[in-house]
Amino acid sequence: MVIGALSLKLAIFEAVTLKDKRRVVNSLKERLLGKFRVSVAEVGSLDHHKQAELGVAMVANDHRFVESCLHKIVDYVRLDRSATLVDWEIEFY
Repeated sequence: MVIGALSLKLAIFEAVTLKDKRRVVNSLKERLLGKFRVSVAEVGSLDHHKQAELGVAMVANDHRFVESCLHKIVDYVRLDRSATLVDWEIEFY
């Protein structure tokens, strides 16, 4: 069993309030859930309206498959216009 964890740090420049940020974050979370079938949660920067940190987790039996999917998620988020990917990190357990 391979568990892959992806940490995403995002900047949301257009957000003026926390409500704006939540709208962007929730939309991105729902799209990641639907497209990649992974677990997604907002895990940091909860009180900052211009920043967001998401945690993404995936479990499978093939290390290369998990790594490939997590990299596809990074590419997907990088192309998203509502948020800017600032940093990311992948860990395996």
